[in-house]
Amino acid sequence: LLVTPVMSSPCCGFLAQYTHHHLVAFLLTFFSYVFLHASRKTFSNVKVSISAQWTPSVQNASSPAFSPGETWEEHNLFADSDGATLFLGVLDTIFLFSYAVGLYMSGVIGDRMNLRYVLSFGLCGSAIVEFVFGTLTEWLQFYNIYLYCGLWVLNGLLQSAVWPCVVAVMGNWFGKSGRGFVFGLWSACASVGNILGAFLASSVLKYGYEYAFLVTSVLQFAGGVVVFFGLLTSPKEVGDLRPVERDADSHRPLMSDEEDEEGSEEVCDGGYYTIRQGDEEPRETPKAIGFCQAFCLPGVLPYSLAYACLKMVNYSFFFWLPFYLSRNFGWKEAQADRLSVWYDVGGIIGGTIQGLISDFMGKRAPVLAVSLLLAMGALVGYSHSPPDQVVNAALLATTGFFIGGPSNMISSAISADLGRQEALRGSQEALATVTGIVDGTGSIGAAVGQVTHTRDRESTHMHTVHAYTQKYVIVFILPLIVTEIRAMWRDRQARTHEL
Repeated sequence: LLVTPVMSSPCCGFLAQYTHHHLVAFLLTFFSYVFLHASRKTFSNVKVSISAQWTPSVQNASSPAFSPGETWEEHNLFADSDGATLFLGVLDTIFLFSYAVGLYMSGVIGDRMNLRYVLSFGLCGSAIVEFVFGTLTEWLQFYNIYLYCGLWVLNGLLQSAVWPCVVAVMGNWFGKSGRGFVFGLWSACASVGNILGAFLASSVLKYGYEYAFLVTSVLQFAGGVVVFFGLLTSPKEVGDLRPVERDADSHRPLMSDEEDEEGSEEVCDGGYYTIRQGDEEPRETPKAIGFCQAFCLPGVLPYSLAYACLKMVNYSFFFWLPFYLSRNFGWKEAQADRLSVWYDVGGIIGGTIQGLISDFMGKRAPVLAVSLLLAMGALVGYSHSPPDQVVNAALLATTGFFIGGPSNMISSAISADLGRQEALRGSQEALATVTGIVDGTGSIGAAVGQVTHTRDRESTHMHTVHAYTQKYVIVFILPLIVTEIRAMWRDRQARTHEL
């Protein structure tokens, strides 16, 4: 092999190991999920407008003699706002259940097909469905419960193809070194998408909620086209130029407390590349792992169950926070949309900082445990928020920091750790499958949360219930917390004896 240095100074810093190919993969996967989440967030941002459109006006309700019932029933699905609100919750539940089922399937498909094709299909297909759901039906003045349910089931299945694929692509390009920070920063894509969706929805809401769906669906479709033509899913696709694996133990997750194999060392070579000779035989393509095998991998089940509880809380904020702020405090819908972004701002900061801390510690579970304990207090505090927008924004950012941070870590960095662990030495194609299992289980928890909390949408009691839910997250990962703390204690004792 001919070794050619790209950068002259070895060990010249954390970013020295990355090239423009890494940057392109980072940005394309980041913004593809930003556009997806912006479209997904649009539905929650315009629920007040949709509810008003689906129910008769005060004039229609008070003058039946001049407006027969069958006239407004053709354009209004429900007799009052309570019925419309309940159906909006049903749509959320339908979406999450179909999304969860799709994640279990799309992860397996992603490990067996070209990730670029699956990702582009999910983005473009979902954009078309959302356009039909929110824009075309309003333009045609066609309202039908069964059509809405069918479209939202299809939307959940299509959107489920995106997350396992983008995490798998990121796992292909970025090794274990610095994964907590890189994935913590990258996983802000969902929160950035929420912020973008809230901004776009509030900007065009005065023209009608259908234009909010139109703008975000067009952006998402365009993102899918760019991904199809521009994304390289792994370093293997960069012609004959491929990077040397910098982490000799990159397939071992951070939660592993096993000692490094003798003779292995972590390479920081400043971006060295190997050029494959023409007569070199290509490596055999690793086989994809089976679904049941992936479920039985160490750490997959406890983190999946923990993420189910965590996503239940996170998605209650995601689906209903603008609605809650508008109804509970009497703020305008556009104001509630803009205020809700502070929860996502806290999640962005929390995911990045906590990921960086976990890199320095070499462990993830203890960081999650501390954050989740503090999240309980943050949720109880937010349940007593006064009707002041500044105070509410500060409490939302704090809550997002301690809930959104762990959520981003489990769904991205930890999923990548689990999909690149020691048990997969002979079968590397498991990233998408493991990610689909973790996120799919989390979506089931979120769907159950939509059912159980349907009656508490406008109640502060909902946030207190969510605070108690966090203790179950800690219970599920408690064995991992104990294992990693013991490993840290042994490492500290070993360093003490060396001194």
